[in-house]
Amino acid sequence: MAAAFLFLALVGGGGFQLLTHPQTPLPSAWNPTIPLRIADPVTPLTGWKLSRAAQDPVACLVALDGFADVTPQQNREVSENCHIRNRVELSGVGQARLRAIETRCPIALRLAMWEQHSLQPAAQDLLGTSVAEILHIGSYNCRAMRTGSADDPPRMSTHATADAIDISGFTFADGRRVSLLNHWDDNMPEAAFLRQARDGACRFFKLTLSPDYNTLHADHFHLQSVGWGLCR
Repeated sequence: MAAAFLFLALVGGGGFQLLTHPQTPLPSAWNPTIPLRIADPVTPLTGWKLSRAAQDPVACLVALDGFADVTPQQNREVSENCHIRNRVELSGVGQARLRAIETRCPIALRLAMWEQHSLQPAAQDLLGTSVAEILHIGSYNCRAMRTGSADDPPRMSTHATADAIDISGFTFADGRRVSLLNHWDDNMPEAAFLRQARDGACRFFKLTLSPDYNTLHADHFHLQSVGWGLCR
């Protein structure tokens, strides 16, 4: 709270030079001139910083440095509707590994924020362990959301541009394996973890769909780096 008041005082008083001074008293998480740092605590500025980093290919990779096993790749151009631009290969975020996957850097960045600020804290609090692997069922898939017709052409899935990833479950350092299909509706701590994971994803992804949305998502979280803020 003190940092928030200091931030408002600096901005309100025209303190741009204080913001940019090497010895500014404002923490980096509260400083709008300092780009996103994954390790910084979450503040009201985090969402804005995350969006800015996600929109800039260079800034996205810089933010991920040291927080993800990520390798930049050449863009994949299949068609105007199907492509992976700002393409990376991702095999881990933070302490959690992933089966190597091709996706866009913004998805990797949002996964890294989710792992750091939601998944690992929830695993420690509810299960007394850490997330070892994030299980997924894909990101890029050149497909439509529905069939369409002559008068209503098919709408392409966000997977067609790798702007989404589907997460099916997690493994933990103590050997446990939790899946949405098997654990979402039970009354065990694993179910509480999955619900906190869903709620945490809503903080860092533009759209989050879970088994509560419909039966098509009974076995996975659908997480998008684009969208209109739906969290269900």
